[in-house]
Amino acid sequence: MPQLNAAIRHTLRNHSSPAAVVIVACALAAVCTNAFGQGQLTEPVYRVATEPLTAQATETLATAAPAANARPDSRVVLDFTQQPGEHPLAPAIRVCKASLEEIDRNVRDYSCMLVKRERVDGELGEHQHIVLKVRHEPFGVYMNFLKPFQGREVVYADGQYNNELVVLEGGWKRAVGKLHLDPNGVRAMKGQKHPITKVGIRNLTAQLIRRMEADMKYAECEVVTKDEKIGARSATMVQVIHPIPRQNFDAHIARVFFDNELGIPIHYDAYLWPRQPGGEPPLEESFTYTNLKINNGFTARDFDAYNNPEIFQ
Repeated sequence: MPQLNAAIRHTLRNHSSPAAVVIVACALAAVCTNAFGQGQLTEPVYRVATEPLTAQATETLATAAPAANARPDSRVVLDFTQQPGEHPLAPAIRVCKASLEEIDRNVRDYSCMLVKRERVDGELGEHQHIVLKVRHEPFGVYMNFLKPFQGREVVYADGQYNNELVVLEGGWKRAVGKLHLDPNGVRAMKGQKHPITKVGIRNLTAQLIRRMEADMKYAECEVVTKDEKIGARSATMVQVIHPIPRQNFDAHIARVFFDNELGIPIHYDAYLWPRQPGGEPPLEESFTYTNLKINNGFTARDFDAYNNPEIFQ
């Protein structure tokens, strides 16, 4: 086992291709699962790098439009320097918390194009392109689907419509009229991984903090940072790899892209462990927020399914 661990460390230091890391991870998984079951590794897998693995290209990133820079004076410092003795995830958690504070302090609402893709009930769905409006206080969401489900409109507003979402389908289904649905119910969740109440950049940031803080309890972690692009936007990518499948971890690879000027996450994706050694990690979920316009002055009217002539007609 010590010889194997030394070989693995050598490979991770000297090879940066995803295939190399996947092969190493799978080999390590096979040996360590037999030796230690679901317990901790004898030697923790800790690695922090600024010379990263090549990020997997996805259709979402390749086709993403540039986000509009509405706040060039972000106070978030994207500093991912690891302090001596701290967990590799600690810097990313600090940045996420600073981003959350920035959102709570300076972002009242925003509009954007949301491009998402999710695995639901084991099946990876197609990309969904949605015109999105979000207001934080009180929380409100308006969604206009461009594809698929073209013409579908959905609105949710805290305290309105008995805390149900209102949906008006496109095409011939529009004749059915507006439907009120439980946000967590079967009909509302069909084809969706997360309810509408969890939509948006703030919810994503808060969820990232919870997941990373939970992952800090365990040693198996590799963190990589890299300068990247989301469309035309300059971003910093943070990639977290858990080499071995464990019940404690949600994903094999998770990546967060922070907009360098806005200081907030504008893309997130997560991959599961390969089904076969050397295989490609399957995508679990992906979210990209583009054409971002902040602080539009949205009011209750923007989330009114019955008294706004610009929507739900």
